[in-house]
Amino acid sequence: MRLVIFTEPQQGATHDDLLRVAKAAEDGGYDGFFRSDHYLKMGDVSGLPGPTDAWITLAALAVQTSRIRLGTLVSSVTFRLPGPLAIAVAQVDAMSGGRVEFGLGSGWFEAEHQAYGIPFPTLGERFDRLEEQLEIITGLWETPVGATYDFQGKHYQVLDSPALPKPAQSPRPPVIVGGYGKKRTPYLAARYATEFNVPFAKLEDIPAQYARVRAAAESLGRTEPLTYSAAAVLCVGRDDAEVRRRAAAIGRDADEMRANGGVVGTPAEAVDTIRRYAEAGASRLFLQVLDLTDLDHVDLVAAEVAPKL
Repeated sequence: MRLVIFTEPQQGATHDDLLRVAKAAEDGGYDGFFRSDHYLKMGDVSGLPGPTDAWITLAALAVQTSRIRLGTLVSSVTFRLPGPLAIAVAQVDAMSGGRVEFGLGSGWFEAEHQAYGIPFPTLGERFDRLEEQLEIITGLWETPVGATYDFQGKHYQVLDSPALPKPAQSPRPPVIVGGYGKKRTPYLAARYATEFNVPFAKLEDIPAQYARVRAAAESLGRTEPLTYSAAAVLCVGRDDAEVRRRAAAIGRDADEMRANGGVVGTPAEAVDTIRRYAEAGASRLFLQVLDLTDLDHVDLVAAEVAPKL
């Protein structure tokens, strides 16, 4: 099981906060450092000093780290046009020496769109845009140097594009698609993704969603296997008192987090939960770290959980 630190900077974080966590994750041997792509806080937090842009953050981290994988879980199609997004991600991939992973989704948080003047189409249109953006972005990256790329869709048209720059990874960075949808989500994952992620679900619900993606891949005749992953909130302590303290710091209840698939409890309990994710079919787990000031939390899991997996 590969472990990734996953952060939610819209809840309140500076770039220096994110850099400290990314470096702790790199030093601790984690597989990756990922962040959400949101522009508005959620819940009863200050959100100060305010939101940061995901791909600007990752561009900085690309030159401030040396080994760890970097990515979004996930960027929203409503935030950016596919051509400029393909350019930005390819540039960050080159800056990192080929360490970027590209998560893309339909978007869901209407309030952040209203807060920053971003159009928020219907769910059906957002999924249509997601499919077109996946087609365009992967198509631009995979077009041979010297050739051009064209696309005619309902929402986006690309004409005679030089399809540059190319990412450092060839033919493209890994693409992550995730979610709970029973039809279009599995199809899009099977058609375009390198990895399929189920975020913050009950453990018993995960195998069925993986099975839907496998069925979609089989129906498309896909031969390349997908990576299957999940995301879960992290709240680990050396003893019950430390677990309760960490839960209180993020305004959550330990039992509630356990019931909803969280990696919660002592290191031994965390190992048991992560093994259950592996039994469900996941080979990579995104650990949602909500208190970005608590670097001891990241270090504890690296020292006392990861070696036992």
